[in-house]
Amino acid sequence: MADHPEKTTHFGERTVAEGEKAGLVHGVFTNVASKYDVMNDVMSGGVHRLWKDAMMDWLAPRSGQRLLDVAGGTGDIAFRFLRRAPSAEAVVCDMTESMLVEGQARAEAEALADRLTWVVGDAMALPFEDSSFDVYTISFGIRNVTRIEDALSEAFRVLRPGGRLMVLEFSQLPNAGLQWAYDRYSYNVIPVMGQVIAGDRDSYQYLVESIRKFPDQETFAGMIREAGFENVKFRNLTMGVAALHSGWKL
Repeated sequence: MADHPEKTTHFGERTVAEGEKAGLVHGVFTNVASKYDVMNDVMSGGVHRLWKDAMMDWLAPRSGQRLLDVAGGTGDIAFRFLRRAPSAEAVVCDMTESMLVEGQARAEAEALADRLTWVVGDAMALPFEDSSFDVYTISFGIRNVTRIEDALSEAFRVLRPGGRLMVLEFSQLPNAGLQWAYDRYSYNVIPVMGQVIAGDRDSYQYLVESIRKFPDQETFAGMIREAGFENVKFRNLTMGVAALHSGWKL
């Protein structure tokens, strides 16, 4: 009886066995955890903060809601959500414990500790019951998941009826010339920044490559619909450098 070859996926520009990717991604974020927030500011010139604020504006957090922020290690999204919804609760779930440790060390974490929980977990097999959250967010994390379809299916499972999914992720510019210029910056500058600031060129080389491997806006919107979500929409940010995707479990 012939052996079936193991399925493969991409890790940046490399092709790897599906079973290897999670460990490789875990290694990347373990390596960059202590400098992750600083590098986000440097790479984007602080624009990532405006994108996250735009995410909250569209999401419109409400008191009493329960948020699950997946791949939310350092807490940026959870902190913003809780500040806008005083009696809401948030769970930050990330597969990399060192990212959660960095988040817990931030001043906001102590101030919001009574409404904030930190959980080590996998986006493709969430350790939560069905229909247990009102909002699911994932910010700059879903492109690192081995099987995006499984992560979206899990998001649908843990949301209550009427719950909302929102994804913030790097995306594709609709103008070929702008995309070319952005690619030159990404490939030639960001890994060098990673070496200088975080002492880790390879991890940031992977992060740049993973952006280019992620589906474009329309394709990803289709994947969200396939997972069962309705009223799926997206908004480009900074001409499509990043995009917000929204969907509802109705």
